[in-house]
Amino acid sequence: MRKNTSFTLMALLLLFMVPIGLYAQGKMALDFSLTASADPKEAAYLGVSPGQAFSLGQIDADTVIIEIFSMYCPVCQREASSINLMFSKISDSPSLDRRVKLIGIGAGNSAFEVNFFKEQYKIKFPLFSDTDFSIHKKIGEVRTPFFIGLNLQKDGSFQVFFTHAGDIGDPKKFLDTIISASSRKFK
Repeated sequence: MRKNTSFTLMALLLLFMVPIGLYAQGKMALDFSLTASADPKEAAYLGVSPGQAFSLGQIDADTVIIEIFSMYCPVCQREASSINLMFSKISDSPSLDRRVKLIGIGAGNSAFEVNFFKEQYKIKFPLFSDTDFSIHKKIGEVRTPFFIGLNLQKDGSFQVFFTHAGDIGDPKKFLDTIISASSRKFK
């Protein structure tokens, strides 16, 4: 019995560590584009044109936090209010508001499902559909929720500096952890 428990724990550890390890080694491709909402307010938040395709490096920010979620993920549903609080902390902070952006990508979710999730949980930041799992596959088919922190460079490139699988706990502490990990000065 004990041998099986150890094996199960090791398998779970590997399941969560493989994507994180690959990110740290720069082996995962985040070379995808998204299409901005037709909503001018959401497009302006990101600094992109409404309804137009853009790459992550084109977002008008120093740091971008991406949440990979699924409408069907019970943890994502439960954590939605915490993520909304984190977004509010960013928006309400004069030092973070213009420099840190938060987006969500619905793994396997259609535009309808993403919009339903957005309305159901009153999400105020941009959410994007990944109906065919193409983005999800590029980032290693991670479990949801999964968070990625990117530092954007002036040349449009970016560096992954943070990954986290699972619930976030206290939204303020989680945001502080991401900001600290970014090695950027936001004061």
